[in-house]
Amino acid sequence: MEREGRAVGAASGELVTIGEFARLSRLSAKALRRYDELGLLRPALVDPVNGYRYYDPVQVEGARLVAWLRRIGMPLNRIGRVVALDAGAAAVEIRAYWARVEAETAARRDLAMYLVDHLSAEGRTMSRMPDNAENTGSSGSAGAVALAIRGAALTDIGVVRTANQDAAFAGPRLLAVADGFGEGGAEASAAAIEALKPSPWGRDGALSAADLLNALEDTADSAARAVRDAVAPCAAPDGSGTTLTAMLWTGSRLGLVHIGDSRAYLLRGGELFRITHDHSLVQSMIDDGSLSPEEASSHPGPALLLKALAGEARPASVAVACRADVRLQEVLAGDRYLLCSDGLSAVVDAADLRAAVVAADDPQEAVRRLAGLAREAGGPDNVACVVADVVVEG
Repeated sequence: MEREGRAVGAASGELVTIGEFARLSRLSAKALRRYDELGLLRPALVDPVNGYRYYDPVQVEGARLVAWLRRIGMPLNRIGRVVALDAGAAAVEIRAYWARVEAETAARRDLAMYLVDHLSAEGRTMSRMPDNAENTGSSGSAGAVALAIRGAALTDIGVVRTANQDAAFAGPRLLAVADGFGEGGAEASAAAIEALKPSPWGRDGALSAADLLNALEDTADSAARAVRDAVAPCAAPDGSGTTLTAMLWTGSRLGLVHIGDSRAYLLRGGELFRITHDHSLVQSMIDDGSLSPEEASSHPGPALLLKALAGEARPASVAVACRADVRLQEVLAGDRYLLCSDGLSAVVDAADLRAAVVAADDPQEAVRRLAGLAREAGGPDNVACVVADVVVEG
């Protein structure tokens, strides 16, 4: 009997054996068998008698693409989608995948740097602390000034849309905006914020930074579950979901939960700083230098999200990862925070945002000004915004 290492003759169409195809494609025979079982890379012919697999040489390019995609760590189920696309669409999908990887790496880097800074500061504090000093916790000494947040929230349907899928909330312990999309977008954005409301952690002096970060992760996971439940009745739950940018007050710090392209800004010392990073394809193109910030404002492509809260299934058109970024934000009395959906940030430039936030006497006036700016710019999308001040309590 012929062994599974020899080529098939001309009578069978000049196919090659699995061993020869493995050499040509740089994939092992074991991997080829596995990919056949998964339906990812089918052989051109399987001998009905001995089960030997034979491949057409024209399959080599597709097999090499599979090998390259595995080398960048792409999951097999996503590779199956990519190899089924034409070259242009496959390129877009690969870019979206890699941008998501870089976004997740950046989030881990930011968390690592926060931990380095926090532990370094903690070490300096401990080295200065007398042996008999009482532990006063992260909120400072017994005489530390007590702070609070005072905010206002507003959503606006805009000028073009016929339904509002954005949600916003401002309370004494929670600030949040969510921008829903798809059939169940309104339900998703509302569910994400509702899941955060029962998260009163009390004064964070009783919790370490590690405990607070764990609590933030748990809170983000609760929001993700709530969104999945909310969109489950939809005809295509994987196509519905929401962004989420939220800040939870711990008593002396704000815990940030962020996923998607809604944003959080900090006004301090007269300057407006963006403190979140968009999880979008356009932002990834800015990050890798293929698109300038000026070009991004008029980019014709769809607003492809790399991360969002959505259903379990992942469609090829939207690369969704459900893990939100979390971190702790140190605050100062006099800080003013702006959280908004892209219905505001995409149509109003940063200078005008800053001017409106600076000019408003209070958060309520600020959100009204901001919604008005979005409408003046054409109001092409729903708007959600929250403005909050850090004030001395009492």
